[in-house]
Amino acid sequence: MRIAFAASEVTPFAKTGGLADVVGSLPKAVAQSGCDVRVFMPKYSSIDDYKYDLHYEASLGELSIRVGGYNRIVHVETSVLPDSNVKIYFIDCPQYFNRSSLYTNDWDEPERFILFSKAVIEVIQKMKWIPDVIHCNDWQTGLIPAFLKDNYSWDRVFEQTATVLSIHNIAYQGRFAPETAQKAEVRMEWFYPGGPYEFHGSFSFMKAGIIFSDIISTVSETYASEILTPEYGEGLENILYERRGDLIGILNGIDDEVWNPKTDRFVKYPYNAETIENKEKNKEYLLNNTPLKYIKGKPLIGIVSRLVDQKGFDLVAEVFNDLLAIDAQWIILGSGDGRYEYMISNMERFAPDKVWTYIGFSNELAHQIEAGADIFLMPSRFEPCGLNQMYSLRYGTVPVVRKTGGLADTVKDWDEYKWDKNSEEGNGFSFVHATGYAMIQSLWRALHMYYNDQKTWRKLQINGMLQDFSWSASAKKYIALYKKAIDKKKR
Repeated sequence: MRIAFAASEVTPFAKTGGLADVVGSLPKAVAQSGCDVRVFMPKYSSIDDYKYDLHYEASLGELSIRVGGYNRIVHVETSVLPDSNVKIYFIDCPQYFNRSSLYTNDWDEPERFILFSKAVIEVIQKMKWIPDVIHCNDWQTGLIPAFLKDNYSWDRVFEQTATVLSIHNIAYQGRFAPETAQKAEVRMEWFYPGGPYEFHGSFSFMKAGIIFSDIISTVSETYASEILTPEYGEGLENILYERRGDLIGILNGIDDEVWNPKTDRFVKYPYNAETIENKEKNKEYLLNNTPLKYIKGKPLIGIVSRLVDQKGFDLVAEVFNDLLAIDAQWIILGSGDGRYEYMISNMERFAPDKVWTYIGFSNELAHQIEAGADIFLMPSRFEPCGLNQMYSLRYGTVPVVRKTGGLADTVKDWDEYKWDKNSEEGNGFSFVHATGYAMIQSLWRALHMYYNDQKTWRKLQINGMLQDFSWSASAKKYIALYKKAIDKKKR
């Protein structure tokens, strides 16, 4: 199969969130299964041509892409995804992509991704490499399925090309003023209240992608069910419900070369399930590099997160004093809302012997927290997939999570399986209700086991470490999804 990926960000070239990690890893795993894979993304000014060995693609030359009745000149640069032969095409239009950030509030924000979507299609036309599937990601590429069935329906080379739209977070929908329909040059008779492009008076890239794509995927099985409900669907639940037969949840993978406690370059004492006793050495090393004191037998709770409501920090605020009263130490790494940065700084101020915080981000520290912590707290209000809980499981760090989205699909509460001490399922602790009380109850259950039953605690750790969260496992499911999209297109 020939698979084209289109995305607004790709690791390591440009990243604001998990979307970049997915598109930086999944194409490589799909290519390893024998598929011919190409990736397309914008050429932002922040991307270092020299560092990533970008080259001007002379065979494609100069393209003229129409946006809102005006022709914009586009060039293409190419490179490969690191540690692979997967070619990546950078759509270079300085007028739109030489900005201080990947996404903006500028008046021409919709034009930027109209151009990108059209450019992906026109570059493919000029390459004469016609994919079996174009895999679109989030609202920024939501117009590609629509364009293929509207603006570019005249080109019969795309007659058998299927489209897949992956929803990484339904909360981001690409909603813009109604005149965006004219800028995109779509059929105006399709822009009407309740129509394919219209959503509560706005023009919605995400809605268009949901309606026009052949198959819709999202990043975990539970999230696929959740976004069909008013609580999680962000107003699009009815549109998605109409397409529920084409909606499939596939859990994201993790880069098991980067996140591997046996080979992790940031881990002082490498370990795996057979040498897990080295984990305690990493805890001591981590604590000795902070103002905290290593105390044998005292649990260390880690948090690596954006400090926002979505990640459950309002729940932390609810039980602030109760958390400080827990007989444990804390290391918290993150940044976000000022009120939560202030809150975790106060945790350290009120209990300097128990809490150390780092406002900001450090990749090295994130790895060392996963390797050194005993427990990882992740109380998200919603979490389409989540990665840190999978990192924690791989590192033998027991996760305590809210039972939602990808957290529900990956963390299996031990007490649901305690009837069978040989169960390979139980690997952490979870709670259902989004309250501080429910969160701290699960945290107490984890701490009770840590203090009173180290044999079962070790079993819990090993269960998590032996699970396969690799991209190769997810890629097999995506290949089956691509085949389903192709079959649907042929009907």
